[in-house]
Amino acid sequence: MTMNAKRRRVHDKLAALPGVRAVRRPVSPGSGERFDLFYVRTGRKSAHPVVLIPGGPGVASVQPYRALRRRAAAAGFDVIMIEHRGIGMSRHTDSGADLPPAAITVEQVVDDIAAVLDDAGVHQAMVYGTSYGSYIAAGFGVRHPDRVAAMVLDSPLLSTADIEAIRSAIRGLLWEGNNPETVELAPKVRRLVADGRLATKGGELAGLLYGFGGAALLDRQLDLLLRGRTVVWSGLRRLSGLSARKAPYRNEVDLVGRIAFRELNYAGVPDGLPLDPALDMADLIGSAKFYEPFEAEPFDLTRELPEFHWPTVVVSGGRDLTTPPAVAERVAALVPGAVLVRMPTVAHSVLDTRVHAAFAVIRAVYDGELEQLSATATELDALPARGVIRLTVSAIAAATAVEAALPLPPAG
Repeated sequence: MTMNAKRRRVHDKLAALPGVRAVRRPVSPGSGERFDLFYVRTGRKSAHPVVLIPGGPGVASVQPYRALRRRAAAAGFDVIMIEHRGIGMSRHTDSGADLPPAAITVEQVVDDIAAVLDDAGVHQAMVYGTSYGSYIAAGFGVRHPDRVAAMVLDSPLLSTADIEAIRSAIRGLLWEGNNPETVELAPKVRRLVADGRLATKGGELAGLLYGFGGAALLDRQLDLLLRGRTVVWSGLRRLSGLSARKAPYRNEVDLVGRIAFRELNYAGVPDGLPLDPALDMADLIGSAKFYEPFEAEPFDLTRELPEFHWPTVVVSGGRDLTTPPAVAERVAALVPGAVLVRMPTVAHSVLDTRVHAAFAVIRAVYDGELEQLSATATELDALPARGVIRLTVSAIAAATAVEAALPLPPAG
């Protein structure tokens, strides 16, 4: 499929933004064909810029993070973000066709970062990756260790075995109630599963509500479900499903989904027990044209992380049920001298939910004050969430209160 006229107009508009450049890259290994890989650099140039790598795969960089880059520049940071191959501005060959499957692998995404640094005249950079981006950041450290000045791994992935830690975190909190915050929630979850209202899903939505709104917000939703009220819950489930839909220049998972499934095994294998995240992924797989069976991970990070020799910070949200704290703790233990920053009330991806805290971490790394980060984790945790997060939580709470106040429908 070639690039249509509407998409071309948006592409050209983004390409004209200040700091946006393209570097020519091979379409696939050994191929003589090239395509334009776009990146953007914002802020006063420095010897060691910070390369920000978003989550996904599928999240674009140029358009969705414009406001963040403006704030980063105002804070004095030199930021590079790459529109990774297969996404947004870097989606097409010179003919306007989508990049072929052979072009979409983790190793090529990693090597693109080195090519961007070459084009930008940068020898070394601080590499900050969040969620899936943390895997790309670590892979960059594996393949190009001489290009890393420092690293921040935010809500990190480690391996395909992470799903066991995710299951343990979700079930520990919501099934067993092993946290004082959720001890009274767990019996409600078990009852809803027994009644069949949560039995076929992995608890992803429950985990998101807990992560962003805390136990109180989730508790109110569970009470509504127990009373047979499902309007807000059903609406939230539909909204959560939108994350897998293609939004040009913002979220385009259709080409790069093969990385998620073929190389990182996002699908997992359901274990037959309640609240299994693999069950939520099964719905997506059922309608996903981009699904490919898992083959093999590109890196063995458990073996490679002990070889990292640069300053490293690992950031973890205490309410993160997507890449739970147990994974971050293991990553920090594997990297020599890594500093683990635990933020108790944060959900997934500090970069996307608590940008003030993310900037504070970057500043500490620049200033060589890594050891102080653990001691100031409480202060970092208290920094405000992004406005859109606060507004969303408030809107859910308000909708929940309205539904709770409505009269019950007549019996029969």
